[in-house]
Amino acid sequence: MAETGAHGASAPVRHVLIVDDSRAQRRLVALSLARWGYRVSEAATASEALALCQGGDVDIVLSDWMMPGMSGLELCRRIRALPGEAYCYFILLTSRSGTGEVVDGLDCGADDYLVKPAAPDELRARLRAGERVLSMQAELVDKNQLLERAFSELRTIYESLDRDLIEARRLQQSFARDRSRRFGRSTVTLLLRPSGHVGGDLAGSLDLGTGRIALYSIDVSGHGVASALMTARLAGLLSGLSTDGGVARSDGACRQCAGHDSWPPEILAARLNRMMIADLGVEQYFTMAYAEIDLRSGALALVQAGHPHPVVLRAGGRVELLGQGGLPVGLLPDATFERSETRLLPGDRLFLLSDGVTECPDLSGHELGEAGLVRLLAEHAGLGSEELMEALVWALHERMGGGDFRDDVSGVLFDYRP
Repeated sequence: MAETGAHGASAPVRHVLIVDDSRAQRRLVALSLARWGYRVSEAATASEALALCQGGDVDIVLSDWMMPGMSGLELCRRIRALPGEAYCYFILLTSRSGTGEVVDGLDCGADDYLVKPAAPDELRARLRAGERVLSMQAELVDKNQLLERAFSELRTIYESLDRDLIEARRLQQSFARDRSRRFGRSTVTLLLRPSGHVGGDLAGSLDLGTGRIALYSIDVSGHGVASALMTARLAGLLSGLSTDGGVARSDGACRQCAGHDSWPPEILAARLNRMMIADLGVEQYFTMAYAEIDLRSGALALVQAGHPHPVVLRAGGRVELLGQGGLPVGLLPDATFERSETRLLPGDRLFLLSDGVTECPDLSGHELGEAGLVRLLAEHAGLGSEELMEALVWALHERMGGGDFRDDVSGVLFDYRP
């Protein structure tokens, strides 16, 4: 193998390998290439050429078709099989000009062909075409590497966010840590199934003292982290862990509290509405069902603020819908909220639920609706509260063909046993 440099050229642009068993043919072509500024290598056999190409610095191969031992076609196949991203532009030199031979050469991976003896002007034009292809290929490689680096950075960011969201989900699940809670002989059972890592639903219960409890089911608008942060804020306000002692506590300042130290449901909804609009200053709103229950008498007062109707499952099997609709909390500054009342009897159950239940679609897109919910609850009325919640979740999964929930599914079920 011999190597020739460009005469008088400041720097060779491309490395061209000439493969031909005729030394005279190689030298003739090599002299022309050197004058044009190429760095030129020569190989007398295809095996020798293949060994040179394995180094990865050959840009263009000019190979004779017919050679003893390995042919130019087989050399092209083996070069294409070499590992690495660098592309080698392959030009076949042949005395054959038939269409079938040309097709065979291109099918083997050759990029171009020239009929021997090649005219200098045509050879130079084909080499320039090859250089354009190599430049575009190098640009694509650079862009692919840039994309790979960007993808690696995004994957790192995603993994970090995923870990944070997993921790956020655990924190959010802690809001409903006690899935079953007892108040005397009565029980409260919670359901909280986010549709993603974190959700915008909240459900829980409060011990108001003096034999009274409160239940709430909340659905913050939107999805994702922003909604989850708002549920965390609301969970703190309702739990009594906030600096104001809990938004449900009146601290004796309420004339309508009938001697109790908690705000009535309709007043609480109005206070939350003002807080959302005036104090927090966010564009979010939420729907809510909030119920206050006297554990001795079964007296029930509730407010429905844009949330699905609360449901009473009577001990005898009858299902009743409560509430008067109402506007969501934080949507309008002058919104008012209506109070609804009824009485629970021993064995009755109260169910507050989010629209992830009533709006759960089947495979054709039809929502369950409140009528479908009533049928489901009637079918499983004989189950205990925890079993009833599980049966409801399974029914929704089956309705969606086993797919993931499209919206958060949550609720709170109160079993009244005075």
